[in-house]
Amino acid sequence: MPHEKSRWRVFASLAAVTVALTACVPVQHVASTAEHTDDYGTPVGAQAVQAGGELVMGLSSEPDRLDPTTSSSLYTRYVMSSICEKLYDLDASGQIVPQLATALPALSADGLTVTIPVRTGITFADGTPFDAAAVRTSLQRHLTLKGSQRASEMGPVQSVEAPDATHVVLTYKRPFAPITAALADRAGMILSPAALAADGANFGDHPVCVGPFKFVKRVPQTSIEVERDPLYYDAAHVHFDRILYRIMPDANIRAANLRSGDIQVADLISPQDVDALAKDPDLKVLQSPSLGYQGVTINTGNVDGAGTPAKPIDTPIARDRRVREAFAASIDRQTLVDTVFNNWFDVACSPIAPQSPYATPASNACPAFDPARSRRLLAEAGVPVPYTVTLQVSNSQDQLRYAQALQASVAEGGFDLKIVPVEYSTLLDVQKRGAFEVLQLGWSGRIDPDANTARFLSSGSAGNYGGFASPELDDLLARAARTTDTAARAELYGQATRVIQRENPIVYTYRLRNLTVHSARVAGVEVYADGVVRLGKAAFRAGQEG
Repeated sequence: MPHEKSRWRVFASLAAVTVALTACVPVQHVASTAEHTDDYGTPVGAQAVQAGGELVMGLSSEPDRLDPTTSSSLYTRYVMSSICEKLYDLDASGQIVPQLATALPALSADGLTVTIPVRTGITFADGTPFDAAAVRTSLQRHLTLKGSQRASEMGPVQSVEAPDATHVVLTYKRPFAPITAALADRAGMILSPAALAADGANFGDHPVCVGPFKFVKRVPQTSIEVERDPLYYDAAHVHFDRILYRIMPDANIRAANLRSGDIQVADLISPQDVDALAKDPDLKVLQSPSLGYQGVTINTGNVDGAGTPAKPIDTPIARDRRVREAFAASIDRQTLVDTVFNNWFDVACSPIAPQSPYATPASNACPAFDPARSRRLLAEAGVPVPYTVTLQVSNSQDQLRYAQALQASVAEGGFDLKIVPVEYSTLLDVQKRGAFEVLQLGWSGRIDPDANTARFLSSGSAGNYGGFASPELDDLLARAARTTDTAARAELYGQATRVIQRENPIVYTYRLRNLTVHSARVAGVEVYADGVVRLGKAAFRAGQEG
């Protein structure tokens, strides 16, 4: 039986990988019956806490530039959540709520005009007044700056106006339902117009926004420091004097520093460590399902950089969808995720999270693991086996473990997967430039599926790192974006999933749980399904600092 043969080879590979990469107890495979209880954390509320102190958070990877317009890193979102508020935010239940706006947007009857009421009487960290004109400046920058990662997220905007100090009006060429959700992420981050005028494209070297904290300094590959902003409009509920984000890529070191108390919070805890950390009475595990996915992007047309017109790439996997379909069919998703991640994570079949109101049977169904079919498809495409493919992947231990297991799985389907480990921030640049054949990276996910789909798969999008182009998929995603009915949108995303699984520009592999651990001495750390660790209103419990 090919399936069982593959599974045993995967297990053998994993045992070797475990010893080589982590020098810890080998992974044990058990049935997928693990139940994990969501815990998003809770606000400080009425808890007795101390004023002041420094919180140290261990970051599993270094953020890219601290510029909301151009950033594509989850880790940048962690830091920016403390210093750069948005027009809207998510709450623990996944609902969109006002932050720098005062209410949800008002839409015209034809859906072409979006009016956003914004705060007044508050200031940026540099003292510049916050008003509708400042909001307009930031939104225009998100739309027009060269290299912007936000323009496609904001949809077909025709104009941005500030008719008075308290309202911003977006006019659209056609309706765009995802705009409120987009403004609950980096597209909604508002930047000081004075800082933009002074620093321009270098804004990310010293970002200035409205937030509980303000930027102090960055030591590349080492740390980022922020301090409490006394000008913040809700400063009375900000407790720490400083937050130090320390770059700590090694999962074992992050776990050891949590136990020693040298750091008080750590993101993306490895499934290899979380069970042991959960038993420590001095630590607390927060966990939430992810709106995002992990996957393998196949470069089908990114020759001149993401966002530029697609050009042909003359390799079998780029030009022939049968080869990409064979690759997808050779992945034993369930065995890999259970074995590599100790049953903490789930398989991913599409860009639509199962808990999303836009999920359907089509988006929840994974392509079958069928290595025999993979070999038939390769034969039909005239590709001799083993067919060699080069995979670039982040050099984190969990990512390398998964890549090694993937290598063993796809070998059954006729692929010889060559693994090239790359430092995370470099990998972000690699995908933007298109300097890869296939690339393993994840996306932390958004509440609206447009940001999980159109951003990466619409022709010409700045986030279309594989350079994929399909008029059929473009049409489905555009129709979904201008439709406000949830059921109708879900059906369109189901149709889009079928196109994606036929063409396989991205092969979706697994969906992680957001695992964050913090010291029991700290209150108010929160982690929602968007993956962001929120520290802005956290504090040391009374009598617990030190």
